[in-house]
Amino acid sequence: MKSNTLKQFKIKVHEIIYEADTPMGKAFDVLLAILILFSVLIVMLESVASIDLKYHKLLLGFEWGITLFFTAEYLARVISIEKPKKYIFSFYGIIDLLATIPLYLSYILAGSQVLLALRAFRLLRIFRILKLVSFLGEASVLKQALKDSRNKILVFIYVVLILCVIMGTFMYLIEDNESGFTSIPRSIYWTIVTLTTVGYGDIAPQTPLGQFVASMIMILGYGIIAVPTGIVTVAFNKNKNTTVATNTQSCQNCSSEGHKDGAVFCFNCGAKL
Repeated sequence: MKSNTLKQFKIKVHEIIYEADTPMGKAFDVLLAILILFSVLIVMLESVASIDLKYHKLLLGFEWGITLFFTAEYLARVISIEKPKKYIFSFYGIIDLLATIPLYLSYILAGSQVLLALRAFRLLRIFRILKLVSFLGEASVLKQALKDSRNKILVFIYVVLILCVIMGTFMYLIEDNESGFTSIPRSIYWTIVTLTTVGYGDIAPQTPLGQFVASMIMILGYGIIAVPTGIVTVAFNKNKNTTVATNTQSCQNCSSEGHKDGAVFCFNCGAKL
């Protein structure tokens, strides 16, 4: 009897913190999003010396409250699944841990206050909230579009790098040291800065030929910036009409997510959902 009660409790906790199909699950995700954003705001405010000096105790109190909540949530995530290691060593599991332990370490290890900056990792946890039904479909399509486009984008980046090396070498040959083109690596750096339309201005061509080449690189930069966007957009539109509908169900055995609507068993381990 006690074993069944414990099992039911674990199932209930799992539904609340891992899924968003129920009112409790949605409410938990919304609360989690608010606390994540609030905690990052506290980190920012603590970095302002005048604010930290005046409200240090108040900010510390808020931080301890948030840290204790995240600690309880982390432990609940661990105990509510059958294979805790699947969560502990997953991407989100590591992020959750890194975002929770810095405040504890600051009281244990000398000079570890710098680890408090790791609390900014909590922003990555916002991606968890994308499992809410209103975001789930679009997030799934975007994820698949990026996955389908990766080879094309890698080839594009490779071509751009080759272009930067060639143009950087060319600029090194036609410009002198007084212009700032003192080496090929430095010239390549200038080419990358110019091609991406950043333009720091620390290096600038002085010869007419160098200025002409720089103008061509600037114009080329506008076209190059649009290429990755076009690649992903095409893949996004293609997948928008073909992606299979999924839900927020998370397997209690292996923590796999992204199950199809109406699925009864986990696609990864075969456990009943």
